[in-house]
Amino acid sequence: MKILVTGAAGFIGFHLVQRLLERGDDVVGIDSLNDYYDPALKLGRLQEAGIDTTDLPAQVSDDQPLDTLPTLESGTQPRYRFVQMKLENQQAMDALFEEHRFDAVCNLAAQAGVRYSLENPRAYISANVVGFMNVLEACRHFDVKNLCFASSSSVYGLNSKMPFSTTDNVDHPISLYAASKKSNELMAHTYSHLYGLQTTGLRFFTVYGPWGRPDMAPFLFTRAAFNGDTIKVFNHGDMLRDFTYIDDIVEGVIRVIDQPAQSNGDWHSDSPSPDSSIAPYRIYNIGNNQPVRLMDFIEAIETAVGEPIEKDMMPIQPGDVKATYADVDALARDMSYRPDTKLQDGIDRFVAWYRDFYQV
Repeated sequence: MKILVTGAAGFIGFHLVQRLLERGDDVVGIDSLNDYYDPALKLGRLQEAGIDTTDLPAQVSDDQPLDTLPTLESGTQPRYRFVQMKLENQQAMDALFEEHRFDAVCNLAAQAGVRYSLENPRAYISANVVGFMNVLEACRHFDVKNLCFASSSSVYGLNSKMPFSTTDNVDHPISLYAASKKSNELMAHTYSHLYGLQTTGLRFFTVYGPWGRPDMAPFLFTRAAFNGDTIKVFNHGDMLRDFTYIDDIVEGVIRVIDQPAQSNGDWHSDSPSPDSSIAPYRIYNIGNNQPVRLMDFIEAIETAVGEPIEKDMMPIQPGDVKATYADVDALARDMSYRPDTKLQDGIDRFVAWYRDFYQV
């Protein structure tokens, strides 16, 4: 297949591209390489995939024509092409779809981060709503029938029913980031219903692993352990997270790409299934299905690094939730798959990568 991966220099996007290439797919990756976190890590991921990043600009505009945007072939992966561009660039997006005629699209590009959405809300509407609209429209007009996209466990908001199920009500987001992800799900369903676009949304639960995001707790805690710094432990450590290893996430995404959504019911029947839809549309949780106490997660990092971490106990922050816990029964039922990487194994691999990449 020829597959477009947006957010290809991001954490999940990078790993997904590698897996798709390994199995023989043709891949076009796009990423704006914004500076939400250190661009050097994004460039490092591209270099790992064989992309020469020497002449890439710090930024590209929202309206650059496709033929003026940086487009690079991988030096080690002949089936991989990278384009530096923004989802907000509608004309370039349409031109890209017209040129390549993709068989499938996986949209992982987004303005990430819950707390940052309190500081810069407009970035979330621009990238996550307008940008996703451009993806949907391009799929519609250039006959792409298979779209999977990243949602987030954040859509569950203050839901206290555990584990979180895709049949739960998610009408009460507590951050603009979560609201933008919920809007993606609604927009995708609309396009599935109106145009027959097969769309699958994936609610990821606290992803960690090699090449991970430096704004996330696993990275922050590991860096503090090596540097002897103090970490902020929110809600005084009374938090649960369904930490999910990156390889488990990618395996779930691959299975969804290979099994596009189908209509599976009729809301007008006497007893419809809670997740039935007359549109070819699905939502799945991808999580480890085994929530971990935050203090136990920190202890796993201390074990891998071999050093204790100084802790500053803090109150819970606006937009944070106390616990996440994924019900993955639907994923297991439809895709015959459940994430299963043990926490200490995943942390050991992440810390080994960190030692190597940062030479500590």
